[in-house]
Amino acid sequence: MSQKAFQDHYPDDYAHCYGCGRLNPKGHHLKSYWDGEETVCHYTPDAKYTGGFPGFLYGGMLASLMDCHAAGTAAAAKAKEEGKPISRFVTASLKVDFLAPTPINTELEVRGKVVEIKGRKVIVEVSLSADGKLCATGTTVMVQIKDQN
Repeated sequence: MSQKAFQDHYPDDYAHCYGCGRLNPKGHHLKSYWDGEETVCHYTPDAKYTGGFPGFLYGGMLASLMDCHAAGTAAAAKAKEEGKPISRFVTASLKVDFLAPTPINTELEVRGKVVEIKGRKVIVEVSLSADGKLCATGTTVMVQIKDQN
């Protein structure tokens, strides 16, 4: 994609997250973008993230991907609403429903949809698919970090 990802706008002091921090040399470096009214992120996990069954991803990795994408979605939505630069959000709540085994070495698509923005709180619904098959859904409550200057 030619546009900058939400995570590329995070202030340096808040860009070290293992999942989405551009400044974490060993992290996943997730990149999230607007896709109409939703957000989208693509990521291909390799075999080191295998769960209890060979060839499939462990659930904690799914939750991590959904969590980081939801944080980026919340940050972008709040910035869009206020017409201000992107700021960082942290997770207050994360609920994940695992629906199907998720294969490794397959590009995953994570989608986010903002349900509510109320003050510093943003609620985001998230879904994760592999090869067009829905593997997990979730709901997050994200809270904006105060005083990031």
